[in-house]
Amino acid sequence: MPGSFRAGMGDIIETIIIGAGPAGLTAGYTLAKHERAVLVLEQDPVYVGGISRTAHYKDFLFDIGGHRFFSKSKEIVDLWNEILPDDFIERPRLSRIYYRGKFYAYPLRAFEALKNLGLVESALCMASFACAKAFPVRSPRTFHQWVRNQFGERLFGIFFKTYTEKVWGMSCDEISADWAAQRIKGLSLGAAIVDGLRRSFGLRGGAVGAKSLIESFRYPRRGPGMMWEAAARKMQERGGRLLMGRSVTALDYNESSKLWTVQARTAAGDVESYRARHVMSSAPLRDLMNALTPAPLSLFNARDLKDRDFLTVVLIGRPQKELPDNWVYIHDPSVKVGRVQNFRSWSPEMIGDGVSTCLGLEYFCFEGDGLWTAADADLVALAKNEIGRIGLMDPADVTDACVVRQPKAYPVYDEAYAQNVETIRREIATRFPTLHPIGRNGMHKYNNQDHAMMTGLLAALNIIRGEEAFDVWAVNEDAEYSESGVSGAREALTSERLTPRRVAS
Repeated sequence: MPGSFRAGMGDIIETIIIGAGPAGLTAGYTLAKHERAVLVLEQDPVYVGGISRTAHYKDFLFDIGGHRFFSKSKEIVDLWNEILPDDFIERPRLSRIYYRGKFYAYPLRAFEALKNLGLVESALCMASFACAKAFPVRSPRTFHQWVRNQFGERLFGIFFKTYTEKVWGMSCDEISADWAAQRIKGLSLGAAIVDGLRRSFGLRGGAVGAKSLIESFRYPRRGPGMMWEAAARKMQERGGRLLMGRSVTALDYNESSKLWTVQARTAAGDVESYRARHVMSSAPLRDLMNALTPAPLSLFNARDLKDRDFLTVVLIGRPQKELPDNWVYIHDPSVKVGRVQNFRSWSPEMIGDGVSTCLGLEYFCFEGDGLWTAADADLVALAKNEIGRIGLMDPADVTDACVVRQPKAYPVYDEAYAQNVETIRREIATRFPTLHPIGRNGMHKYNNQDHAMMTGLLAALNIIRGEEAFDVWAVNEDAEYSESGVSGAREALTSERLTPRRVAS
């Protein structure tokens, strides 16, 4: 990536963006299109895209977590088409659940689930569901309580508990109900049964609108990193600047001049300093608040925020029986792996030699724990053993492997997170009005990349307009702007009030 930009202490940049992920690059590209001075600082020395990057090993490409390009927001779909107009492919969406030696299509197929669970277990699940509806937990606070109300205790135990606790490393009784309400919104047992019956009979369509039930999605032919590499390139072509290998260490706000001084350390250990009128941050909210001067009053709230990390063990081997799945959710408690990605099903161009089987086994962990610090060879041995037990690949057929670690992948939704984030948000609004948190980590708000993009887009529009026209925190989990509807951003993008103007840098 280009990046030889130098700025002295006498120069003032309109906007500095911390992080070249979906939120940061969307904001940077939007500002650059309107000829606004913008500098993006990215910690990674090689990759843009954050968790949405595409990693490489030899001739193989890996998606870090799996990123479907599907959105209900026209603005975001239009941006995808604008940035990467010729490189999307349409992919069928197929996921399965593995539980106690059996595979279940996800979304569920009613007759398959009935057969796998057996008549007795199915009857017990329905009785449990009826009990939950008759005697619901009032005002559910935890993930357990919310899901139990929606599906019953028995289905919670089979299809939610084990996988969720693998992901978060904590009991479902410690996870906020917000997590369930956001991620399973619109999906009820009734909707799942109707949709499952429809699928069992091979019917399509229907009125089920849950995001979890989409049947196809678009995908860049060489992984999601294509999108963010293109966004970075187009931002720079329009005058935006990008510096790689920069770790922001301090942000000082001068209340008199209303200017920011941002310090960043290079990969070589040098310290660089920049001044700006606005700072956007997609860095973890806890890290941002720790770096601020004057010290925020909500620092202890920030330090109470937690993140979940994960790693992917990639197994490459001789061709197997073709797997149709994009990924398989591993609900079985007898193995540690949480999810298995099949990279060929995302795109055949991810497979360097065109014929090998290439699977990514995802292990959720905390940075510094036993899994995270384990030697790569030990992780590969664990993955080979578990993939054999699940039956998706013969360990003897594995010919190569690698490990990709991803810190701070998921903001943790514990019972205290919402109050902590709200306290931080209020202080930023009053004491640091030109500081704009954006994206998943920047807002400590678990979301998909389209949601993160919308936060970056609206924050950029606020700067262009010179007013807080959009409440970025009001973007909902479908990447829609919940106060003015999707038309709000669309009108702003085409408004005469956005006539480009130069900002001295």
